Amino acid sequence: MVTSVLSIPSHDGLQFDGYLALPPTGSGPALVLIQEIWGVNAHIRSVADQYALDGYVVLAPDVFWRQQPRVDLQYTPEDTQRAYQYMQNLDAANALADLVATAQLLRARPEVQGGLGVVGYCMGGRLAYQLAAAGAVDAAVCYYGGGIQNQLTRAADVRCPILFHYGALDKHIPPEAVAAVQDAFAGHANAQFHVYPDADHGFNCWGRPMYKQSAAALARGRTLQWLSDKLA
Repeated sequence: MVTSVLSIPSHDGLQFDGYLALPPTGSGPALVLIQEIWGVNAHIRSVADQYALDGYVVLAPDVFWRQQPRVDLQYTPEDTQRAYQYMQNLDAANALADLVATAQLLRARPEVQGGLGVVGYCMGGRLAYQLAAAGAVDAAVCYYGGGIQNQLTRAADVRCPILFHYGALDKHIPPEAVAAVQDAFAGHANAQFHVYPDADHGFNCWGRPMYKQSAAALARGRTLQWLSDKLA
């Protein structure tokens, strides 16, 4: 596996970074991997590496670069407060345009053989949903995407297969919010939902207290099967 930092041209003529992880074979289907609010930190880089070892060409863009390049935070109270500030100050339109630019650049790379998907976590789950609604990817996976329930007017624009993971103990995304998203996708033949009964928000992240190994492993297996089916 080979990793590097890639420069990505933005829609407005600037440049921002992305963490690129190539599979051991050097080529494969592609994934845009979208960070949580702590930036492209050690955990997100390790997730990118995991998917690269599964044969994917993975690019994790720096979502907060317009505020501060290369945000890389830990899960301390101080860093978490900074992370929330970055999220609250995020320009939604520019963030989506930057993700579309990321997807376009990744799809054009010679290492990419097969489809292009997106996987996002927390804030990144919501952004993955938006990227799917923009028609920029062939499949999407949203891990506990906070706020999707407030953007359901875009649900009809999601035409690619989309997979949702939620934790039943998640106070940030209560059961009624999950139900609203499920209702919005009731007529979408390629939408699938999994709710993990003993999992909280952020259950996939081994760096946080709410990490739940059993749920994370099960969700990862389901995600890999989903991507294998949809990006072949």
